[in-house]
Amino acid sequence: MSQDQTPSDSERGTDRESILTGTIPRQAALTVILLSLVAVEPVAAQDNAVCSADNLPSMIEGFFQLTTALGIVGLAVVWQADSLIEMFTIGPEQKKGLKRHKRSAMKSAVVLVVLGPLYTVAGSMMGLPLAQCVDLTPW
Repeated sequence: MSQDQTPSDSERGTDRESILTGTIPRQAALTVILLSLVAVEPVAAQDNAVCSADNLPSMIEGFFQLTTALGIVGLAVVWQADSLIEMFTIGPEQKKGLKRHKRSAMKSAVVLVVLGPLYTVAGSMMGLPLAQCVDLTPW
C-alpha cells in the first residue's frame, strides 16, 4: 500500500473479481433460497387467521370505512380552511403555497378513497387471502 493507506489497483482487483464472478451474490442467493424453503413452509401450511376469526373481518372493514370517512371530512375541512385563508392573503407566494397545500390534500384523499377498492379487486384477482374475506370498499 502507499503512504496514505489506499489500496492499489491490484489489491482492489481481487474484490472486483469476486463481485464480477458472482461468488458473493451466489452464496447469498443460495442462503436466501434455502431459508425461504425451510422457513416459509410452516407459515404456508397455516390457515388464514384473519378470515377464520369471528369478528375480525368486520372490524377491519369498519376501521377502513371510518378512516376513509374521516379522511374525506378532513379534506373538506382543509379545503375550506385554505380557501378562507387564501381570501385574506396578499402575497402571490402565499397563495401558491395554499394552492399547493389544497392540491396535496386532494391527492391524499383520492389515494385514500381509491386504495381500498383497488386492493379488493387486485387482491381477489391475485388470490390474496385477506382480499377474499375483507371488503375494503368504503361505501
